[in-house]
Amino acid sequence: MSYIVEINNIAMNYQSPNGEIPAITNVNLQIVKGEFICIVGPSGCGKSTLLSIIAGLLKPSSGSIAINGKEISGTCEKVGYMLQKDYLFEWRTIFQNVMLGLEIRKIKTNVNIEYVNNLLKTYGLYEFRNKYPSQLSGGMRQRAALIRTLALKPEILLLDEAFSALDYQTRLAVADDIYSIIKKENKTAILVTHDIAESISMADRVIVLSSRPATIKSIHDIKLTCEKRTPFCSREAPEFRHYFNTIWKELDVHV
Repeated sequence: MSYIVEINNIAMNYQSPNGEIPAITNVNLQIVKGEFICIVGPSGCGKSTLLSIIAGLLKPSSGSIAINGKEISGTCEKVGYMLQKDYLFEWRTIFQNVMLGLEIRKIKTNVNIEYVNNLLKTYGLYEFRNKYPSQLSGGMRQRAALIRTLALKPEILLLDEAFSALDYQTRLAVADDIYSIIKKENKTAILVTHDIAESISMADRVIVLSSRPATIKSIHDIKLTCEKRTPFCSREAPEFRHYFNTIWKELDVHV
């Protein structure tokens, strides 16, 4: 089987006045195209650090990352990164915001502009393209941030606590939105979250990391019997509670 992402024996050490501090050790993971992976772990265990290594923003102390079988040594155009906040520029319209990456890469072609307009139409933001971020709801802003990432046509989306800045009700709705967009666009996604329920509701597999130095403690294949697999409907599946209790116990260092 060929993998779109291969994480090979990754380790990460940080320098401190008292010497090296290991943050991540011996992490191995293979991801197939179209998978939705969620990574959970204790606070401060190195979840975001691992995501930054996959994105090519941090160089690991040892090990390697391969995208489509090719080892990467820095950022990769096939990888898009969506952060905790939407980071929309308040002085730019929604259209100008979602075009930002294309402008930076100097690929603002007619074809790419048409692609962005189609994304805005498909996901309900076209009529708001000339509005400013302050005029949009939190959920709409997050959709705009995702479209800005999709505009560059990445194959892999990295989401770092992408919904945590939203209130709970909006978070549930946005999770459904983002999940459906990612699946419709046939993207591979890796979401880091501290929310166990969120991870189970969205993931094909949940990766549980240990306390620092983080390594993979367990991997759960999520199989839910629900009529339609969406984050909201997944929470009503009879297996949901079992997965939640199991992962909760794995994350509780006092158990």
